[in-house]
Amino acid sequence: MKKLFLYCSYTGNGEIVSDIFKSHEYDLRKVREKKKMPKSFFWSMMVGGFRASIHSKGKLVDYNNDISNYEEIVVGGPIWNARLNPTTNSILKETDFTNKKLTFVLYSGSGTGKKAEKKIKKIFPKANIIFLKEPKKYNEELEKLNILFN
Repeated sequence: MKKLFLYCSYTGNGEIVSDIFKSHEYDLRKVREKKKMPKSFFWSMMVGGFRASIHSKGKLVDYNNDISNYEEIVVGGPIWNARLNPTTNSILKETDFTNKKLTFVLYSGSGTGKKAEKKIKKIFPKANIIFLKEPKKYNEELEKLNILFN
């Protein structure tokens, strides 16, 4: 069964998570948004949180939405203001996940995202969701992914 980890990352948490998926023989596809975030952590959180709160979608750079060769897809992305970030919103809009085993791995400072979870469950009621609290800082959080590999 072909497996794909489709993710975005702004602060490096996505890269830490992608290393785990790569070691379990998932193909990796990092997705980038055309619009750059401010360099200042404070301003990037303010802008990002606002964009997430209005369910903004970003214009993706060279995004390949063809996942037809994969049976299992894991979508990874940060949670901003308890919501999905604009890049993840765009991935969901531009990709057809019909008949795929779907899991979301979401990373945030709090390790939760109630509004993001509600949105995902509304669109993909059978999808699994795993929340990680800053896996770059708390490596033990990565152990939560073991459920996918056993």
